[in-house]
Amino acid sequence: MEYLKNVEFVKSVFNKGDLIRDDLPIIAMVGKSNVGKSSFINSLTNNKNTAKVGQTPGKTKCLNFFLVDKKFYLVDLPGYGYSTMSEKEKENINKLTNYFLENNKNIRHIFSLIDIRHLPSKDDRAMYDWLVALEKDFTIILNKADKLSNAKIEASIKDMTKALFAKEEMIPFSTETKLNLDKVLDIIKEKMN
Repeated sequence: MEYLKNVEFVKSVFNKGDLIRDDLPIIAMVGKSNVGKSSFINSLTNNKNTAKVGQTPGKTKCLNFFLVDKKFYLVDLPGYGYSTMSEKEKENINKLTNYFLENNKNIRHIFSLIDIRHLPSKDDRAMYDWLVALEKDFTIILNKADKLSNAKIEASIKDMTKALFAKEEMIPFSTETKLNLDKVLDIIKEKMN
């Protein structure tokens, strides 16, 4: 398994004027506040310190850019469904996220993370529908699969597919057991070729 190497944190972006505007390709991560996007990034790099893992959901109030091998960016988008933010903060974050996803021509792939233990929330459904409408290339990652038995994982995939009316493959994933980590790394490799 070939982890992502030479990964460096570049910057946190709080408004669209500060977005990186070079031509390097981008792999983006979206998902609810507590779905484990930072841990997901850390498992791709095999380094638990690449992305800061917040103790409380909704810590990420900006877009975090990580440069991989000086060839492409991993971008961690702010989690949605956050309850600890003011309405103004939520509005600013939504505007920034929307602008980034709608206008960035360098996005090669998006990993949309959903907690495998719960049916998709209203926000998860809205994100799924939006990615489909934007015609973005994306994969659904059903995170925290180590918390379920194999039989429950299979049942959850069926339930998720039905709830989202999804046609895309869903990949059960665990940052703890590294379940399907190789599959995710292969997707990244393929998108970067």
